[in-house]
Amino acid sequence: MKKVRLKWVKNRGLDHIIDRDTDTKACCLLLEYIDRLAAKSASSSPVPARSLEQFQKPLNLTIPVLRFLRRYPTLFKESPHPKYPSLPSFLLSEPGSLLLSRLSSSAASSDSHLRLARLLMLSQSRSLPLSALYSLRFDLGLPPDFTTLFPSTHSNLFSISRRKHDGVPIMSLSSYPSELAISVLQRKHLESPSYLDLKKPFSSSGAPLAFPMRFPRGYGGMNKVKAWMEEFHRLPYISPYSNPAGIDPESDLMEKRNVGVLHEVLSLTIHKKTKRSYMRKLREELVLPHKFSRIFTRYPGIFYFSLKCKTSTVVLREGYERGKLVEQHPLASLRDKVHYVMRTGLLYRGKGMSKLVLDEENGETNFGDENKGDFHDDDDDDVENFEIRVSDGEYEDEDDDEEEED
Repeated sequence: MKKVRLKWVKNRGLDHIIDRDTDTKACCLLLEYIDRLAAKSASSSPVPARSLEQFQKPLNLTIPVLRFLRRYPTLFKESPHPKYPSLPSFLLSEPGSLLLSRLSSSAASSDSHLRLARLLMLSQSRSLPLSALYSLRFDLGLPPDFTTLFPSTHSNLFSISRRKHDGVPIMSLSSYPSELAISVLQRKHLESPSYLDLKKPFSSSGAPLAFPMRFPRGYGGMNKVKAWMEEFHRLPYISPYSNPAGIDPESDLMEKRNVGVLHEVLSLTIHKKTKRSYMRKLREELVLPHKFSRIFTRYPGIFYFSLKCKTSTVVLREGYERGKLVEQHPLASLRDKVHYVMRTGLLYRGKGMSKLVLDEENGETNFGDENKGDFHDDDDDDVENFEIRVSDGEYEDEDDDEEEED
């Protein structure tokens, strides 16, 4: 299969989403940290900001933690420390406590254990180090105590042990739930036979499945790209849950299998994106090549590789449409509300609390329209939909009907 080298193209819409979600993630995790540290103190005293400085780099913050906390007074309430009044200290505000409670209950009661089980099923040994899972915890929507919660509530699925050769703590599958061993791409094709309307070529002995494509504008109409993607999609689809042993590591078939594995991992995340460094921790267990990052730039119609916020983030293009998630998970909706409360505090500062209406009667908070005033047209101005319908050796493309911006 002759590959086509495509120039990387920046996507303003997806970069905006990454920038926004980076601060939202930092706020969600800081809510957990402050609540946990305050609970450890004798009288739930405020948490000094200096005790949170260690989280600046892990949270990917470009400003000091103290400045970040003061930026969002609707979530973090600055309070004098009982022993050292001049020491900047913080507690959770009322909306912050309420949102944290909702986030925790949603993560514990959602289908997060099934997503974790599928991720473990993708691994070669049906187990992954806890350090790798902790990195992916927010992206997978796992509760903070998933390492103790899941083995107790789902003992038929999960167990905690240590790896024999190096003693690294790992989470393993107690049993293999074969009913979950079907990829997102396969499920969509089964649920909607018209999904990309891919027909089995007469000359093919396998059943190929087409990946949804959203190329940078101008690439989708190139004949060489069409020919390359047609040949790529005609290759048999290898389930990411199957054993890749016996496939030539240098073959085109193995590359399509690797694309399918990365597609599946990103599909399991709440926001259809994660950091490249997190995926690197899974490389050996997922049987990916050493330089697997090249796949992201080699297939820009499937993935978007971003360098926003001084880190490398991989986004599944099909997961977003006009600046919003195509499949809005309940946990993602709650995180949108966190962003709304953040933005209210940033815009109105001290008056921000008055803009949030608390309904004391039923314990609910009216956070208003969390998407209002924060819409940024996504990649529709930078990309075009590209679809291959394989049947009897013919291909056709369907470009986006929207007019291209000047």
